[in-house]
Order: sequence, then structure tokens, then C-alpha cells
Amino acid sequence: MENIITSKDNPVIKLYQKLSSSKKERLQYGLFVLEGLRIVEDALREQSGISHLILTKQAYERYGSQLFQADLSEARTIVISNELGNRIASTDTTQGVFAICPIPQKRRMEIVPGGRYIVLFGLQDPGNVGMIIRTADALGLDGAILSGSCELYSPKVVRSTMGSIFRVKTMIENDPEKLFALLSEGGARSSAAVIDTDALPVTECSFEGTEAVFIGNEGNGLPREISQRCDRRVTIPMSGTINSLNAAMAAGILMWELKK
Repeated sequence: MENIITSKDNPVIKLYQKLSSSKKERLQYGLFVLEGLRIVEDALREQSGISHLILTKQAYERYGSQLFQADLSEARTIVISNELGNRIASTDTTQGVFAICPIPQKRRMEIVPGGRYIVLFGLQDPGNVGMIIRTADALGLDGAILSGSCELYSPKVVRSTMGSIFRVKTMIENDPEKLFALLSEGGARSSAAVIDTDALPVTECSFEGTEAVFIGNEGNGLPREISQRCDRRVTIPMSGTINSLNAAMAAGILMWELKK
């Protein structure tokens, strides 16, 4: 076993904590953090370019053999005390497995013919964003586009994706003009998810070509100017006195209809 690091002033530990707590630091360094065995394994499997693998003494003994089966030639591995692991963890019951990863370079998403896309417009809850990306992975969507939403590489979003962040093609485009131009150039029909009773029930929609469904902010939904700019407005039929759903739940239903 390598020398066990116990000091919070170790340069790698200080970097990890900066990246974990600050969006500014993540953008400055172009790095983000991972915590948990499964998501670190996913990152290694998808060859995400992990730069540092950090294991507590207990995690090294328990998971080291399976983690070291991956190609770690570009990653620096350090072992830290269990106490230090608890200090840098963002979960109450940490597995003691941490990593530092490069943020993928910003790229323009290619809209493929017949592709299915979910557009997250103004979502601010990290759990919702992560769950939607995870569901998009499960249902085989072709990509997720974030516009004016919370930071994709925050620890809470990354953790909520359960590793899907490494498999789902994602793009950030905060300029609505560029967003609609991208979809138009790709031949994608845009559908705005709304709760209006005069919108087309999603159960009666045909999703036949290249499609992009917009899901809006948790409290306010889509801005009127955005929903009106979409090619059509769709709604999830509901009964009883309920007139809205959690954003992640609504997105899951819409994506299921997209892929039927």
C-alpha cells in the first residue's frame, strides 16, 4: 500500500475540495470531482481521462483489486486516511472512492436524422437534472441539451446521474437563438411541454422524425416566449386535482413517449 495521506493540506486533497465546493474553481481548472465506487468505475470504463484516483485506506483494501483492473496509466492514485475521506466526502456514508476528472471540451452537438433529444430549459434542481440525464440514458435518447439550467458538473448533478453523464451526449447552449438555430439546422421538430389544457396530449402525439422536447423550470415551467417559439405545445394528461408533475417525472414520461 502507498503512503497514507492524513493531512488536509495535501495539494491533491486541497484541489479536490476546491473543485467539490466551487463552480468557479471547476471552470478555472477544467476539472470536476466524482465520489462513489460505481460512478468512478463508469468513468474508468468510459475512458473519461481520470487524472487522480483517491481511495481511503479502507476503500483501497476493499475495492482496490477491482479498480486496478482498469487502465490507470494516466491517473495518479493516492491513499488517504479514513478520517480524511470522511472530511472530503459529500455523502453521509461515503465508500471512500473519489476521483478528479477533466470536463469535456465544449462542443456543438450534432443533431442526427431521426434523433430524439430532451432540452432542459431553466431547470435549477441538481437532482432533477441528474435524474433526467439518467433516464435519457436508460431510454436511449440521442442527447440532452441544457439551456439556462444548473451546472452540469456540480457534484450533486454528477452523483444523481449515477454514471450516465459519461454515456449521454450533452451540450450546454444558454443562448435561445443559437439553440433554436441548432435544432432548425438539424431538422428537429421542437415540442414545448406545458400544462395548458389546450395543448396536444402527448399520448396523441406522433414522434416520427427528428424530435426535441423542451421541459421547463420546476416552479414556473417554460417561459411563454420559448413555448410559443416551439413548433408545437404538448401536455401530459392528468386526472383528479393534480395539474403538474415533478420535472424529472414529467421528463421521464415525455422521453418514454419520444422513444415508443
